Amino acid sequence: MAQIHHFDHGWITPTISYVLSVLGSLLGLTLAVRFRSARSNTERVWWLILAAVAIGGTAIWSMHFVAMMGFSVVGTPIRYDVGLTIASAVIAVVAVGLGLVIALFGKRAQNFRILAGGIIAGLGVAAMHYTGMAAMHLNGEIAYSATRVGMSIGIAVVAASVALWLAVTVRKPLIVFVSALVMGIAVNGMHFTGMSAMSVTEHDPAGVLSGATATAMIVPVGLTVVFGILGLAYALMAAPTEEDRAAAEYLAARRESGQTGFIPRQAEAPAVEQPSRGASALGAGNWTYRDRSR
Repeated sequence: MAQIHHFDHGWITPTISYVLSVLGSLLGLTLAVRFRSARSNTERVWWLILAAVAIGGTAIWSMHFVAMMGFSVVGTPIRYDVGLTIASAVIAVVAVGLGLVIALFGKRAQNFRILAGGIIAGLGVAAMHYTGMAAMHLNGEIAYSATRVGMSIGIAVVAASVALWLAVTVRKPLIVFVSALVMGIAVNGMHFTGMSAMSVTEHDPAGVLSGATATAMIVPVGLTVVFGILGLAYALMAAPTEEDRAAAEYLAARRESGQTGFIPRQAEAPAVEQPSRGASALGAGNWTYRDRSR
């Protein structure tokens, strides 16, 4: 049985992977808040796609990829099938997107929809993880503990269900931030539970391993993740908020009132009683005033 290391670079890789999962969860939950305040189906679809990319792509898949940078097996190099690696990213985004569609679209039986969406998204996340593991090529036979695989799938389903419940309910920034911290723990817990299920029986090299090294993939993947996060953040900052919309509607109403000649109602001025003809002969000093409002 070959010796396996999950933290080959110390705590650097798990720390970065946790930060990525929290950041992706934070963006995803914020985008879900925008989804609930959207005024058209086009806006809702847009925010849902971005939320799926943030949670599935950044919080889950990029966390998985970075954590794999610290994975090594003594006595054998590791290569990665690029096609399967890309497929695992697509699976994560699509699975989370389906879960969000089920949980967020509609108002009836919300708890049931959250549970159904959580099961689908959780199974998709587990499929992402083990697809990513299947992308590994090494000089050995990989086996998995059925018990720990089942535990990792259970954690994935629970974590996905909690994530969807948070996406449906949370609004306040502080609660969103705390929720992202919890989601980061759940995502990392699922990953390392699944990794602990793995064992490798080493054998002699049968030839040159096919695939790309982790260091060769880190530049394109890193650039994709960085630009993806910047794009998601820009989409959030550029989109109008509820306050922006209210201000725009107020200004539009003011412009419309000016075009129609409408003048806002002013406070009525006190009435002035004109002097009688007799009194007017006495001059302006004999004018009398009476406030009719009294």
